[in-house]
Amino acid sequence: METRELGRTGQRVSLLGFGAMHINDERTSEDEAGRLLNEVLDLGINLVDTARSYGLSEARIGRHLAHRRGDFLLSTKVGYGVDGVPDWTHDCILGGVERALQLMRTDVLDIAHFHSCPLEVLQRGEIIEALKKAQAQGKVRFAAYSGENEALQYALDCGAFQVVQTSISVCDQANLPKRLPQAAEQGIGVLAKRPLASNVWRYGERPGDFAEGHYWDRWKAMAIDPQGLDWNTLSLRFAAFQPGVSSVLVGTSKGANLARNLQALAQGPLPDALRSAVETAYRPEWPGII
Repeated sequence: METRELGRTGQRVSLLGFGAMHINDERTSEDEAGRLLNEVLDLGINLVDTARSYGLSEARIGRHLAHRRGDFLLSTKVGYGVDGVPDWTHDCILGGVERALQLMRTDVLDIAHFHSCPLEVLQRGEIIEALKKAQAQGKVRFAAYSGENEALQYALDCGAFQVVQTSISVCDQANLPKRLPQAAEQGIGVLAKRPLASNVWRYGERPGDFAEGHYWDRWKAMAIDPQGLDWNTLSLRFAAFQPGVSSVLVGTSKGANLARNLQALAQGPLPDALRSAVETAYRPEWPGII
C-alpha cells in the first residue's frame, strides 16, 4: 500500500482511505460491519473517515476497531447534531468532539473536520476557536475543514487548518487549478472525497439525488473517451494522482470493492494524454458540489 505525507502533520496516510458512510445502518449487519472494518486495516488502509451524520458508523468503528486504535488515523466531522445545543456554535463543536470520543472509544480524534460549514459561520471565528481549544486539550490532533468553493478557499487562507477534505473527481475538478496547489504550498494535507463521482455511470438515466444528478449531467456533457478503461478505474486514478492529494476516500460495504480499488491504484497515474483530455473536457464554470 502506497503511503503519502499528510501535509506537514508528520503523519503518513494510505493512498486509499476508507469512507465509513456505508456501514451506517441495518442494511449492513453488525457482524458484516466488524469484518469489513478489520479487513480495511488488514489490507494496509490506515485512514478511516466517518461523520456524525453517518448513522451507526461512529459507534461501529468504536465497537470493532478500538482494540486496533494504533493501526489507523481516525477522522470524523463535527458541527451539528448535539442534543440541546444549536448547530455551528462553540458548545456544539466541543460537545461533538466529546460525543465522537465516547462513541469511538478513543482518547483522541486524529482529524476533526467542520462538515460543509457555511462560509459566514467560518468567518465568525467562534467554531474555529472551539476546535483550537479541543486541540489544546489533546482531544483533537489536527483541525480540518470539509467542503467546497468559497468556504474551502477561506479555510485555506485563514491558517487554522492542517487538513482539508474536498470533492475531486472526473466530474468535480473545481479545486485543481488553484486550491490544490495552494494547499500543497502551505503544507495542508488534502483528502479527496467522492473520487468515483458517486459512480454515476452505473445509471441508465439521470439520478434524482442532487449531487449524483449534477455529476451525471457533467459526465454526459464531457463525453470522454475512456480509452478502454472502466470508469471506476479511470476516475480513481485521475483523483488519486493529482498533485497535492494525500489520500482518496472511497466508501463501500463490500470487501471485494476494496480489492478492486487497490488494483486500480496499483496501475498508477493515467496516461498524460488521457488525463489532459479529462481536464480539458471539464467546464471552468462548474463549481464544486457540496
